[in-house]
Amino acid sequence: MENVHLAVEEDDLYSGYNDYNLTLDSEELENNAGFQQAVRTSHGRRPPMTAKFPGTAIGARPLATSFGSRMASSLGRPLTGAVQDGAARPMTAVRAAGYTSSMSRGSNFDPLGQSRGPAPPLEAKNEDTPEEKIKILEKKVNDLIEESCMAHSAGASQLALEKAKEAGRKERALARQREQAGNTEQICLDLTYSVLLNLANQYANNEMFPEALNSYQVIVRNKMFSNAGRLKVNMANIYFKQKNYPKAIKFYRMALDQISNAHKEVRIKIMQNIGVVFVRMGQYSDAITSFEHIMSESPNIRTGFNLILCYFAVGDRERMKKAFQKLISVPLGVDDEDKYLPSTDDSSANMVVEAIKNDKLHQMERDLKLLAEKYIMTAAKLIAPAIETSFATGFDWCVDMVKSSQYVELANDLEINKAITYLRQRDFNQAVETLKTFEKKDSRVKSAAATNLSFLYFLEKDYEQADRYADLAMNADRYNPAALINKGNTVFVKNDQEKAAEFYKEALRNDSCCTEALYNLGLAYKRQNRLEEALDCFLKLHAILRNSAQVMYQLASLYELLEDPQQAIDWLMKVISVTPTDPHLLAKLGELHDGEGDKSQAFQYYYESFRYFPSNIDVIEWLGAYYIETQFCEKAIQYFERKALETYKDIHRKFPENVECLRFLVRLCTDMGLQEVQDYATRLKKVEKMREIREQRVKSGREGSARGRRDGREGSAGSAGEFPVTEKPPNADPACLPADSGHSSSSTRGERLSARMRSLPGSDEPYETSSPKELDASYVDPLGPQAERPKTGAKKRVEDDDFADEELGDDLLPE
Repeated sequence: MENVHLAVEEDDLYSGYNDYNLTLDSEELENNAGFQQAVRTSHGRRPPMTAKFPGTAIGARPLATSFGSRMASSLGRPLTGAVQDGAARPMTAVRAAGYTSSMSRGSNFDPLGQSRGPAPPLEAKNEDTPEEKIKILEKKVNDLIEESCMAHSAGASQLALEKAKEAGRKERALARQREQAGNTEQICLDLTYSVLLNLANQYANNEMFPEALNSYQVIVRNKMFSNAGRLKVNMANIYFKQKNYPKAIKFYRMALDQISNAHKEVRIKIMQNIGVVFVRMGQYSDAITSFEHIMSESPNIRTGFNLILCYFAVGDRERMKKAFQKLISVPLGVDDEDKYLPSTDDSSANMVVEAIKNDKLHQMERDLKLLAEKYIMTAAKLIAPAIETSFATGFDWCVDMVKSSQYVELANDLEINKAITYLRQRDFNQAVETLKTFEKKDSRVKSAAATNLSFLYFLEKDYEQADRYADLAMNADRYNPAALINKGNTVFVKNDQEKAAEFYKEALRNDSCCTEALYNLGLAYKRQNRLEEALDCFLKLHAILRNSAQVMYQLASLYELLEDPQQAIDWLMKVISVTPTDPHLLAKLGELHDGEGDKSQAFQYYYESFRYFPSNIDVIEWLGAYYIETQFCEKAIQYFERKALETYKDIHRKFPENVECLRFLVRLCTDMGLQEVQDYATRLKKVEKMREIREQRVKSGREGSARGRRDGREGSAGSAGEFPVTEKPPNADPACLPADSGHSSSSTRGERLSARMRSLPGSDEPYETSSPKELDASYVDPLGPQAERPKTGAKKRVEDDDFADEELGDDLLPE
């Protein structure tokens, strides 16, 4: 009974936790008498007893003898089991990995098992089996598809097509191996679908449309491929690119029938494509049906703009207004810009704002908003003249609609575009009046309007007003590069190049991509003879605008000023590659080659310049002199005739009533077979007729004055009271006057002169050009039929008459 313990009714659950075994207290060992006695005697110096285990199979059994029990009790804990040589027993819940309590001889601490040596090599797979061959080939097909897609994304369309074709060949070989192995039920349809689809896409990307259509047909006709009907959209796109619009609509509608109503967005996009095809075909009523359905189900900016275009094409004024209202009410789904404004208190929130200010999502939102504004502006400019009786009224209606929408800030831009439209219509006064209304608006709009006004006045050469509005634009927005450029231009025309350069530099600091400021800065440096700095400006500009003819011409001009003609020729050759028909550039190239002594190249470029513009006197003179030097005088005559023609044309522009000039023009045009001969002949006839009328008028005036003096003398010689004096009534007809032979003849001649004058055009009316026909027979060549033409100058003096304007001398035709 002494081993029997009765349960206590109220047993403490935490009893025994505070019990402490004094034998475990190492700090009190010095005061422990038993421990000190054991240390001083030989009992404490005896070596520890080790267990000996035989190497036979019985060593694996636990020791159950009294010796084992005594040894276990002497070690302080019971023996849990025996192990083999050097082998640790399995890990248990009360023993850490790698540790053992066995007393085996020669056992070392080796928790990682490094003493066992390296692991045996893995068994090599046998690749000769059909299953392994199929797996390897399948992996190659997938890799080729991936490589093809990557090549296309990198822009290597031809390489992508080659990879797609190789993937198709490998896939067919894979199918044959499966058939030979008898694994036809394991054919992967997804892999076959991927190979065919990628091949068709790569054919389409390389514009190999028949091959692409064949590949798509293979997929669509196979009933084992689910959802293959969607690929008819791709086929319709190909027909659209081929401008086969009826088939494109057919395949779009087939794809639309095979897509369920659950895929609403896909169906909307297909219907939008159908509407666009109808627009291309000119069937605007069918396109309107598609676009109206889209705007009622899922409105978007592009469809709204296309609907306005269709209404404009059919001329439906009221529906244009309704469509414009729908367009400006389309929700963009873009958050307010205020969330990107940093707060002054929370630094962590400011860091988040800075991080998301230019992320991909914000860029996408910004692009969508810019696209919407572009469509609204374009639609307003398109329908403004059509929806109302005048352009201004229609534009005002569009502005009112925009002000009541979510695009309130776009109203001011529409007003500025209204002024720009006035400019395109050459109504400068209305443009200026419209822009002046923005002087009291906010700073951004005021700066834009003042910038346009400054530009307008600068074009009209009203530099004072241009300077005033440039200052106004700068005061409203100092960071407006266009305002700074206009201010610099107004200073530039005052020959203050240094100050103008400062404004251009400030504009570049505000906008480093402002090409106008960089170009004008180069011109300012060039005007100051700072050629190296100007060259740097235009070289930077050429890096931005690679194909700008103006920039390359300025570089050629600078190299010419720097006395490097070869560089100038090289840059002019680049300009010619952009504008190959510019006669002035060709003449400049001829001049540079002539300066280098290369007459043959100079002749080539001068001749090309003459071919495109045969009225350049300098080019004509050079070509004539060249033919004289090369002993081809008969060819030189042609160029000197052309030179004489252009000289006479210049004289005629200055003195349009010079008869002799017109006669020479008619003669030269006749000899050279030009179509202008009839025009000059008509002008000559009219000038001669006017000259005749003037002569008759002067002659009749002289005769009348002489007769008046003679009648006065006769009247004074007679008796004063012999005949009564008859006075002409104020409105009396000339026939009521006393009959007089002299008076009668003069009045008749005056009537004829009046009739002739009425037949001539007024001073503000142009001469009528006659229809092309042969010259009038009354024209007489001033030089006669056998006379020789002047070669070096005209020394014939105009006949002395009252209507000769000038004398033709050597100075008009230089040697």
